Amino acid sequence: MEAAQPARQEESGVLSKLARAVERIAQSDGDYLTAIPELSLHRRSATTEPMHCLYGFGVGITVSGQKRVALGEEVFDYSAGQSLLTTADLPVVTHITHASPAQPFMGLMLRLDPRTVVQAAAEMALPQPGKDSSYRAMSLGALDATLLGAVTRLVELIDEPRLLPQLAPLLQREILVRLLAGRHGPQLQRLVAVGSPSQQVVQSMAWLKVNFTQPVLADDLAASVHMSPSTFRQHFRAVAGMSPMQYLKQLRLQEARQLMLNQGIDAGTAGVRVGYESASQFSREYARLFGAPPLRDIRRMRETT
Repeated sequence: MEAAQPARQEESGVLSKLARAVERIAQSDGDYLTAIPELSLHRRSATTEPMHCLYGFGVGITVSGQKRVALGEEVFDYSAGQSLLTTADLPVVTHITHASPAQPFMGLMLRLDPRTVVQAAAEMALPQPGKDSSYRAMSLGALDATLLGAVTRLVELIDEPRLLPQLAPLLQREILVRLLAGRHGPQLQRLVAVGSPSQQVVQSMAWLKVNFTQPVLADDLAASVHMSPSTFRQHFRAVAGMSPMQYLKQLRLQEARQLMLNQGIDAGTAGVRVGYESASQFSREYARLFGAPPLRDIRRMRETT
C-alpha cells in the first residue's frame, strides 16, 4: 500500500505535465491535427451527444474529463490517465460524459502501424498468449508513469519542429514497445499471432472495410478464412462485439451518412452507392441505427453544427 502511493503520485504528476502540453496546443474546443501525422489532440468544454463513428487501429488517451465508447453492447468509460486500444476498424458510438469550461475534456489519439507492431513484437521475443486467451479488438487500461512520460515527450516535441523528424519516430517506437510490454500487450500480441482465429477475423474486417459496397455473404467470408460459418461468427463476435452482417451494415450506413452530409447526395443515391438495392430497406435500417430517417437525420446534424 505504501509503495503504491508514490507510484500514483508520480503518475498524477506526469499526467498534469501531459495536460499542460496538450493545452498549449488545444487552447479552445476542437480537433487538432499535428505536425506528427499519426497524432491528433482533442478538447471539449461541455458534454456531447452520442456520435456514430469508426475507430481505427490506435490508442486513445484521456488527459482530463471522461469519455464513453460503446462497441455493440459493451461500454467503455475512460477517464484521465486511462487509454483505449483499438486493434481493428470498429464502428462505435462515442460521447464526452464529463467536461466543463473549468475542467474541459482533453484527449489524444495516436494511430499505430500494424507492420511496426509485428516487427517490434518479433524483436522483443514476447511469449505468445495462450490459445484460451480472450481477444477483443478494443481494450481499456490505465497507463503507468513511464508510458505517460513517453507520450508527454511526444506532444512536447511538436514545439521543436527542427528536431521532430528525427525524434518523433523514436518516441513513437518507445510508446509502442511500452504498450507491448504493458497491460495492452496481450491484445496486440493476439493481433499479430500468425494464423490465429483473431488475426483471420481482423483480415476479414479489413477486407469488408474496402469491399463493403459489394454483395457479401457471411458464409463466403467464413470459407475465405477456412472456418465453418458458426465458428467464424463466434470468433467475429468475440473480436468485434457484433456479427459479420451487423459490422457490414454499420460500415455501409456510416459511409452513406457521410456522403449525404459532406457531398449533398440524396438518400436514394447514397443507399445505392453503399450497396443497398432496396431504398425502403436502406431507410429502415438507417433510422434504426441513427434514430431518424436519412433526410431528418442529416437536417438535424446540420442544425447542430
